[in-house]
Formats: sequence, C-alpha cells, structure tokens
Amino acid sequence: MKEEYCPIHEVTKLIGGKWKMPLMYVIQSGPKRFGELRRTLSPITEQMLTKQLRELENHNLILRNDFKTIPPKVEYSLTNFGKSLSGIINQYQDFGKKNKKQIIELLTN
Repeated sequence: MKEEYCPIHEVTKLIGGKWKMPLMYVIQSGPKRFGELRRTLSPITEQMLTKQLRELENHNLILRNDFKTIPPKVEYSLTNFGKSLSGIINQYQDFGKKNKKQIIELLTN
C-alpha cells in the first residue's frame, strides 16, 4: 500500500527540531554572521549551530554567503523558499507571546 503525502509531516522534516525555527526567525530580519547567531541563540553549541545551519542550507531554506576575505566573513540569509515560511514563523512567535504564562507553567511542571 502506497503512503499518502502528508504536508505537515514533510514540512516538519525540514524545519523540525529545537533550533531550526529560532534560527530562521533570527535570520529573517536580515543576514547574520555565525557569531551573532551563536550569541543570540545561547546556549546553542557551536557544533549544533553548524549542524543546523548546514541542514537548513541543504534544504534550500538559507543561503551561506562566504565573502572569501581575511579574516573570514560568512553571512547567512533566508532564500526565497525560506522567506515563504516567514508567516508561519511569525505565527509561532505570536502564539508564544499570547500564551506565555500558560506555556511557562506547562513547561516548568
């Protein structure tokens, strides 16, 4: 029996996990450098940040722009495909703001 295509399941494969949505949220405001992403998303580890950025880049959600300078300069920005998720990312943020108290209570119990 052939499995049906489930859009929610497939999108979750692209942007699921602890760090991908927060990364895309930070990057959607404009290009960001690695160090800036690491500071903004603390306590993310350097290894995890690298892994998540590579996955997002492989899924064509972000673009890695290497300026080939000394010292090295790399910036990450959303692709058009990644920008198409901005509405969803902003809805997550709105939900979090609107339900902050309840979410904190649920996650601390």
